[in-house]
Amino acid sequence: MTSYRYEAINRAGETITGKLEADGESGVLEKLRGMGLMATEIKEVRESPLLNLFKPGRKVKLADLSLFSRQMAAMLNSGIPLTRALYTLSRQVSNPNLGKALGEIAANVEGGSSFSEALKGYPDIFSDLYINMISAGETGGNLESTLERLSTQLQKDKELRDNIKSASFYPVAVLAFAIVILFAMLFFLVPIFVGFFPEDVALPLPTQIIISLSDALQAYWYLLFPIVIVLYFILRTLARSEQGKRKLDRLKFNLPIFGELVQKSVIASFARTFSTMMSTGLPIVQALDASGRAAGNSLVIDATQKAGEQIQEGSSVAAPLEESGIFPPMVTHMISVGEETGDIPEMMDKVAAFYEEEVSTMTKALTSLIEPIMLVVIGVLVGGMLIALYLPIFTVITQI
Repeated sequence: MTSYRYEAINRAGETITGKLEADGESGVLEKLRGMGLMATEIKEVRESPLLNLFKPGRKVKLADLSLFSRQMAAMLNSGIPLTRALYTLSRQVSNPNLGKALGEIAANVEGGSSFSEALKGYPDIFSDLYINMISAGETGGNLESTLERLSTQLQKDKELRDNIKSASFYPVAVLAFAIVILFAMLFFLVPIFVGFFPEDVALPLPTQIIISLSDALQAYWYLLFPIVIVLYFILRTLARSEQGKRKLDRLKFNLPIFGELVQKSVIASFARTFSTMMSTGLPIVQALDASGRAAGNSLVIDATQKAGEQIQEGSSVAAPLEESGIFPPMVTHMISVGEETGDIPEMMDKVAAFYEEEVSTMTKALTSLIEPIMLVVIGVLVGGMLIALYLPIFTVITQI
């Protein structure tokens, strides 16, 4: 679907602007007629990805959505109408892009669109999971409690991501610093050392390698950035392809040290989402599929989709998930217990809480473990280069 911005007139003669997703302008016109609006202008939204990259404050973060959901739930519980709550929050939220979107969503709802339908015009802000849960809340008449659960879900997702980031930030930062130091040494320090080496001294192999790298860097330094950029886009394209994403997701699970952390965070996200979706009254197959997608791992998505197919054929929920080999025995056992007791959401809440605590504990342990490892890595890299540079000098002194 394509995004369109529109300007229309409602039955009261007021001008309303907004944004909708549809298959062509005819689809926009049909949706606007259903909302009781007469279109005066329709424009396709065309935005350059490169321009979006440099737009400040564009991205709406999980914390913004969590706070918005909690405030919406509180206002609706207080008896404030939906459109008035949306208009109020559009002027109150700190993120300007979210505020603008809420104002347009409020206009769409006021024009006759449902809340979930209005959210579909902003896929860069509201995920399919968010929209599906709002739709289920509207259908079941429990929009307030759905928004509260969404707020909790988004906050938990944010905490999980923050834990992963805190565990990976230190090694990435240290490794980047080590690479900068190595390039600086190759570019500035190695040429100085080369001037000290006597011409008739046979250079050791490590020294020859470092000098060759230094010469290549100084001769072709202008090619470094284009090569890095091209490699980045090639790797990103491969990672976004179906086959590449599966291989990358499998690699993440098998990484030393970090693999277990990634797997536990994915399971925690799946369990929390599954519990939330089931609590809103969604059918189990739809809830399972949405939870797999929310986990953000193609292996989990494949497993939940196959499980959904088997469930429709009469299978239990736990059996196909166990067969996939992706989910730990504890998860499938808890789902089985939930099926027997008729309370899968409560079981999944317990699973999510357990794995969230595991992720938090592992993050703290990894942070303390990685620090000395990275110091040793830097010492080996920098120390190895210095030793290679000093080897010819030691050789000359020995000969003398």
